[in-house]
Order: sequence, then C-alpha cells, then structure tokens
Amino acid sequence: MENATILRHIIEERRSIFPKDYSDKEIPHHIIDEILSNAVLAPNHKRTKPWRFKVFKGNKKQNLGEELQKIYKETTADFQFLQKKYDDIGFKISKANVVISIMVEFSGLVPDWEEIAATSMAVQNMYLTCTAHRIGCYWSSPKLVNHLKDALKIEDNQQCLGLFYLGSLE
Repeated sequence: MENATILRHIIEERRSIFPKDYSDKEIPHHIIDEILSNAVLAPNHKRTKPWRFKVFKGNKKQNLGEELQKIYKETTADFQFLQKKYDDIGFKISKANVVISIMVEFSGLVPDWEEIAATSMAVQNMYLTCTAHRIGCYWSSPKLVNHLKDALKIEDNQQCLGLFYLGSLE
C-alpha cells in the first residue's frame, strides 16, 4: 500500500474509543513512547512547543482517579451529586491502561489560540498513532480538570485541556 493510502485509512479509522471497551492487556512502554514522540512532531508557530504531557500508570493513575473523585465530591452540590458519575470517574481511570494529562503552556510569543491549536494537533498525532497500533483512546475534557492545579503542578502560564485515556483493544 502506498503511503497516502495508508494515511487515509488510518485517518478514516480514527475514533474515540472509551475505557469500557478496553481490554486488560498492557500497552508496551515503547508504544507509549512512540505516541508521545509523534505528538511533539505537531506544527507550532515560533517553535514554542506548547504541549505538556504527563503519563499516569499504576498507582499514580489510581491516585489521579481518586483525586478526580474527590474534586467531583467537593465541587458538586449535594442535590446535584450523582453516585453513578462518581463511580464512573473511578471506573474509567481503572479501565484505562494509561492516562495522559494534556496541558498547554502559553509562551506569550504568539496568541493563546495558536498554542491551544498546536497542542490539539499534537493530540491528533496521538490519536493517529493509537489508531495505527489498534489502541483505544479518547480525549476527555471534564470541568474537573480545572481543579487539578495542585495535583498536576500546573503553573500560572499553563492550562489543563483534559485527559487522554488509552487502552488496548486486543
């Protein structure tokens, strides 16, 4: 197959696949490295490289899930709190093999929207790489991420744009 045909096939196959459909099979470390290496090949104006990713696996991933559940409980009024939503937060984290935080760092050299666009293109590269390896993934951007400043050590010139969940499909 020629490169253009392969690329089109991967683009057509790209989907958000949710943790409920992930298997328990671990994603090899070298593939996670490839996903991140391909992410940073995204175009960015003035070479600001505004994306910041943090990988969560094992206990760190579970701690992130517990932190998200805690934030949900603390920021939701009693009459709006849903036990199912609280449980779903923990379920999604536990079913994912890897969770990657997606952050943008604003350089001040270009408009903020360009930094967000570059970070989004980096995430698209992650999606395409996952598709090529038959790894399920999706970008979640719940309001809860706005409360992760301490947990993710987010600086004043940074913003969390969401979490990227990955899991094997085989």
